Amino acid sequence: MANLKELRNRIKSVSSTMQITSAMKMVSAAKLSKAQDAIQAMRPYSEKLTELLQSLSASLEGEQGSPYSEQREVENVLLVAISSNRGLAGAFNSNIVKATKGLINETYAGKKVDVLTIGKKANDILSKEFSVIENNNAIFDELTFDNVTVISQNLMDIFVAGTYDKIVLVYNQFVNAATQNVAREQFLPIQEIEGEDASVADYVFEPSKEEIVEQLIPKSLKVQFFKALRDSVASEHGARMTAMHKATDNATELRDSLKLSYNKARQAAITNEILEIVGGAEALNN
Repeated sequence: MANLKELRNRIKSVSSTMQITSAMKMVSAAKLSKAQDAIQAMRPYSEKLTELLQSLSASLEGEQGSPYSEQREVENVLLVAISSNRGLAGAFNSNIVKATKGLINETYAGKKVDVLTIGKKANDILSKEFSVIENNNAIFDELTFDNVTVISQNLMDIFVAGTYDKIVLVYNQFVNAATQNVAREQFLPIQEIEGEDASVADYVFEPSKEEIVEQLIPKSLKVQFFKALRDSVASEHGARMTAMHKATDNATELRDSLKLSYNKARQAAITNEILEIVGGAEALNN
């Protein structure tokens, strides 16, 4: 009977775990719906604005150009690794860590590379091996454009100051609830458009190209950075919902297997007791 007690305890434990993972799945699904609507509404605007200003910036030469477009020999690189503050999201955080390490050890091998982390999970791992100059965990507590602007403005300032020659964002780009792609997106300098796409469409600029570049490019960069964080948040909820769905299915399968083992063991115990009773009765009759 000790075996039956052990099985009962395991069934109870697995059932409790299943309830937790199921609840977490529903919470993530609710949060995902809101985050998905936000990123899908923002993405077309951000991409079109970036495309327009990249093209416009490329058409200006020399001193007319934006300081954010300045191309330098790459010696100092800053990687902005965007993860989450919580786990239980499958490979969501580990993919960011892996991609960041790949950039440091392969793409920018031989360069001076620093890391700025957004999210506790990436910071916990990367800070043990690499130079992490800053970590921003609290930004996810209140993810607003104004709060994010403080970080993006700091990145823009240190680039203009010449501290870094290139700044790259590493984050999960939301595709759907089951799919998130790791993006390695150059934030600064603004990438030049080459080939046929480099020509500016037949726009009328008012007041002038130069003033538009001066005023809108900083805003465009802030929108681009905000979009990356929005993408990451939606990806996190999608990854966690998928992970908790699989965990719930696995817990259900394990619980059913344990129940079957319990019923078999209980049936065997009952059969043994019946045999003992019958054997005792026959001995008394003899």
